[in-house]
Order: sequence, then structure tokens, then C-alpha cells
Amino acid sequence: MKKFILLLVLISFTAYSQNRFTGTWSTENCKDCSKKYILKLNIAQSVSQIYGTAEIVSDDKELNSGIMEITGYVYVLGDRAQIKIKSKDGGLSASAVLVANDGAMQFNKRGGSDLIPKETILTKLYD
Repeated sequence: MKKFILLLVLISFTAYSQNRFTGTWSTENCKDCSKKYILKLNIAQSVSQIYGTAEIVSDDKELNSGIMEITGYVYVLGDRAQIKIKSKDGGLSASAVLVANDGAMQFNKRGGSDLIPKETILTKLYD
């Protein structure tokens, strides 16, 4: 009986956190963020894996990144994810930790290109 209850608890954690990172996230609606650029992540979560694209858009052509590829994984409890961002030509790369909250996500860069912001708050635009 104890194993059955433990299994139900694990399934409920998995179901709760399964699609926490899925959607289109952006700094577009962030009130405290720099408006020199807009960071946009379009990601999908499948169980513990994350795939998607990222883009930095700006009026300044030097700050535009083009489409970048995102790969990563979600930690066991489902509230944090580790991602790697790479440009298709191999010029830009970075790693970051995402922390999901209700309707917002914290982006903390752990290393990589200076073009990608070090720390910012993303809001969910679309599911």
C-alpha cells in the first residue's frame, strides 16, 4: 500500500510539472527590464526534456541574434530547468537556468556569449 501511495505522489508531481516551461516567453512585457532588446524563447517540454528556439530582437542590428536552438532538461521537482542556447552557425552559445513561477520565469545565464542577457524575467505570451 505504501508503494502505491508513493507512486501516486510521484505521478502527481510529474503531471503538475510536466508542461510548466512550454510556451512562448518574452521580456516584451517586463516592466523592469532593459528595452534595448527583446529576448524571446519558444520552448516545449516533453517529460523532462526541453526543446525550442530563442531570438534576441533589437532596433540595433548588432544586438540581433537570429534564430538560436534551445536544448535542455528539467530538474526532478519540475520548477527549474537547465538549458543550452546555440546559434545555428555556431557563433553564439550560452547556458542558463530557468526558474518557473506563476506566469513568469526567471532566466539566469551561467556562462556564454555577452549578447545573451545575464539575468532577466520572462513573461508568458502564449501557451
